[in-house]
Amino acid sequence: MKISIERAALLKAISQAQSVVERRNTIPILANVLIEAEEEHVSFRATDLDIEVVDKTLAQVERAGATTVSAVMLHEIVRKLPDGALVRLTDDGASGRLTVEAGRSNFSLATLPREDFPVMASSEYSANFSAKASVLRRLFDKSKFAISTEETRYYLNGVYMHVADSDGGKVLRCVATDGHRLARIDADLPEGAADMAGVIVPRKTVGELRKLLDDDDVEIAVSVSETKVRFATPEITLTSKVIDGTFPDYTRVIPSGNTRKLEVDSAEFAKAVDRVATVSSERSRAVKLSLDEDRLILSVNAPDSGAAEEELAVAYADERLEIGFNAKYLLEIASQVDRENAVFMFNSSADPTLMREGNDTSAVYVVMPMRV
Repeated sequence: MKISIERAALLKAISQAQSVVERRNTIPILANVLIEAEEEHVSFRATDLDIEVVDKTLAQVERAGATTVSAVMLHEIVRKLPDGALVRLTDDGASGRLTVEAGRSNFSLATLPREDFPVMASSEYSANFSAKASVLRRLFDKSKFAISTEETRYYLNGVYMHVADSDGGKVLRCVATDGHRLARIDADLPEGAADMAGVIVPRKTVGELRKLLDDDDVEIAVSVSETKVRFATPEITLTSKVIDGTFPDYTRVIPSGNTRKLEVDSAEFAKAVDRVATVSSERSRAVKLSLDEDRLILSVNAPDSGAAEEELAVAYADERLEIGFNAKYLLEIASQVDRENAVFMFNSSADPTLMREGNDTSAVYVVMPMRV
């Protein structure tokens, strides 16, 4: 194999691949990236056996071929090369070495046989559709903060992507919850997605997928089976196993009878929560909301470190209410709001609270209160 490739293109391709690689693994080949060169393209493939990413880019291919080399090492070398450098990768197959040359720099890296590299088994996808990158980015970005990190409840360690019924018909919906907070985000149902099986996309996959979604105008081809999900752009294909479990019936925890309505400027609210939470003890991080007519007082009382209070002008016309929340959860939910106003719907100080963005019901958040 002998190829020449521009540094920026190589860095972009190898960055995506090396981030999938697990730093600590017992199978040496899994630390490597599989480089395959043919015609005028070179592809970089990496896997941790649960996720596989293939990044294809243009290159000058003098001699076709394939080899595997340490993904992290190659990424570090390319990252440190000067901008605009032309990088030559050469592998003669016999020496067990890949030569990396750029300008006056020359590196010789150990390789492993391509035959040992595990390629994820192909799957029959029951649903295939495409969606704009901006649509998928909104679905996953706004829900991922609520993914559980508890390994025992593994079925909550991802985002549940499925087709759901909404007031205006069927929608593509992403839901995540950890039992303390919940995010439910809807988007128009893409053509071809109606028969999609509901799948739980793992946390790591959600993180890797985010790198494909920066360009608003790119169409992402999505394929779903009962065991795998695949997201593809013309250059990058990300395939992942899905979590083998049943996502709980989240509709039961979304309150429908909350009538006490608080409307507040989301940015001001987030800043005020952040300020008063400064004095709270890390363990509880509890912030108390005291609501009166058109007035909200945020307060924290931490006996060991101090107390804080801040008043905000809000729109609230119901009876007096005092309710406590984990400051981190409030901040995360408030930071999801793209519009100016956040609307909180309360029932009592012991019941779950609902939050949405203005009158938009396509993004709904639920947060459980705390005793304060």
